[in-house]
Amino acid sequence: MMYQTYDLYTRSAEMMNGFIALSQQFITHPFNPYAKTLLGKSISAGLDSAYHYTKIYDKQAYDVKTTLIDGKSIGVTEQVILKKPFCNLIHFAQDTNVKQPKLFLVAPLSGHHGTLLKATIERLVADHDVYITDWLDAKHVPLSEGNFGFDDYVSYLIDFMHEIGENTHVLAVCQPTVQALIATAVMAKAKDPCSPKSLTLMAGPIDTSINPNELNRYANSKDLSWFENNVIMTVPNRFPGAGRKVYPGFIQLASFLSMNIESHIKKHTDYISHVFHGKEEKRASHRDFYDEYLAVLDLNGEFYLETIDRVFINQDLANGKMTYRGELVDLSSITHTPLHTIEGRNDDICSLGQTEAAQSLCANISAQDKLHEIFDGVGHFGTFSGSAFRNRIAPSITKFIKKYN
Repeated sequence: MMYQTYDLYTRSAEMMNGFIALSQQFITHPFNPYAKTLLGKSISAGLDSAYHYTKIYDKQAYDVKTTLIDGKSIGVTEQVILKKPFCNLIHFAQDTNVKQPKLFLVAPLSGHHGTLLKATIERLVADHDVYITDWLDAKHVPLSEGNFGFDDYVSYLIDFMHEIGENTHVLAVCQPTVQALIATAVMAKAKDPCSPKSLTLMAGPIDTSINPNELNRYANSKDLSWFENNVIMTVPNRFPGAGRKVYPGFIQLASFLSMNIESHIKKHTDYISHVFHGKEEKRASHRDFYDEYLAVLDLNGEFYLETIDRVFINQDLANGKMTYRGELVDLSSITHTPLHTIEGRNDDICSLGQTEAAQSLCANISAQDKLHEIFDGVGHFGTFSGSAFRNRIAPSITKFIKKYN
């Protein structure tokens, strides 16, 4: 009943949201003599806060329209080149004859939309021909489309790599580093010509037994039945996916917020001050971040439970017990795919060493084709967005890819 209760609340809040928006327009109208007074600005700041508390946060647009290549502004067109029930493969096609290395960006399926990597795409598209997994919200996927589990995720990646074609470099961010590594091993064993040209794994849970953090300890403190009974819910009737068992995005969002609640409270307090004092640039920056951060999607229940079981509770990949379609995954099959692992020293979601573990697990990749980097002053989200990503991490990714292109 929790999902149904939450859905009722959001629908009620949505009705209030329109009234709050009208009230805010009235209080801030230039013809309102109280608009610039202490009282008017205080009411405006309060209404602004109430507006965003009652807002429904929809998926944002990628909105990547141009990039700079060799100093020239080049148009970028977003194209869906392959549709699947739970994910679309998107290509950010460049209007240029300049040949760029093909880069398949594997976005996380962990609560946020692929658009969380918008800044990642904006930076990488200048040097690469970028494709991305655009995961769909499970509550919008009808039951008639069937289920979606851990192995299906791996199969999607393999299908997408076949669609993109040979000589494609792969960059997986956070959660899908595990599936990207499995897909690489499966394709290597099959001597698939579309195997990744290189593989970059960034801030992902390859071995969560290393330097366990609060998130890892929480996952290991429960058995799988606890998660199934407490966080898996049924999609309400008004959605296309009515009746589907999901891990709701609002629960994952609450988990994300609770991990850094003091920071979020401070940011919101500062935001109210920015609204009060008319600091539009800082206000807009805050809203851009939270409009994306607060937009979440539901995960298919089977996928979520299998991920908790295989990755966080049992560490199947690190323990040599990971299977794909009933067969043991053999990481030693990977011999010709150069491996680049990236970690942020301040990452509180994927601790230091958890991603680096892939280096030792892939024993048959030659040492000269391996690179591990730790970036100082970088947290989890900083590994794929922000100034550290733009100025330090992205250039390193590009350098590694071009070395093997």
